Amino acid sequence: MSETQDPTLRSVELSRTATSRYTARNAAGAEIEFGQGEGLLSPVELLLAALAGCSAIDVDTATSRSAEPTEFRVEASGHKIVDEDGGNRMGDLNLSFSLSFPDDAGGRKAASMAERLVALSHDKYCTVSRTVEHGTAVGYDVSVGLAGPLDDARSPRP
Repeated sequence: MSETQDPTLRSVELSRTATSRYTARNAAGAEIEFGQGEGLLSPVELLLAALAGCSAIDVDTATSRSAEPTEFRVEASGHKIVDEDGGNRMGDLNLSFSLSFPDDAGGRKAASMAERLVALSHDKYCTVSRTVEHGTAVGYDVSVGLAGPLDDARSPRP
C-alpha cells in the first residue's frame, strides 16, 4: 500500500547542538540555528521574524512584478507580558513596513499597491499572523528513553 503525503502538513525538526543552542531543519534540508547566546536569535525573535517574513513575502512577490524596491524593511515588534495566570506570552504585536520604489511608472504602480497588499496579507494570506491572531491549540507528546552502556542493556539484572 502506498502512502500519500498530506499536502497541508508543514513541519520542522529541531535538534539540540549544545546547551541552549538548537538547529531547526525542514524537509528540504534548510536549517537555522537559534537559541540563547551571542549571535543567536531567540525563539521569540524567530516568531517575530516569521510574522514579518510571511507578510514581506506576500508584499514583495506582488510589488516586485512591477518594480524592484530600493528599500524593503519590515520591523516586527511586541511586548513580552505575564498574564494573570503567570504565563508568558507576547502582546501588542505590530508590523511596520518601510518601502521605497523607483520614481518611474513601475515604481509608482508598486507603491500604489503596497498598502492594499499589506492589508490583504494581514486579513487573508499570511498564515503566521492569521494563526497567531486566531489562536490554535498546541498539542504535544513525549517519548523519553534512558541511554546507558550497551553491556548494561544486554545483561540481565540480578
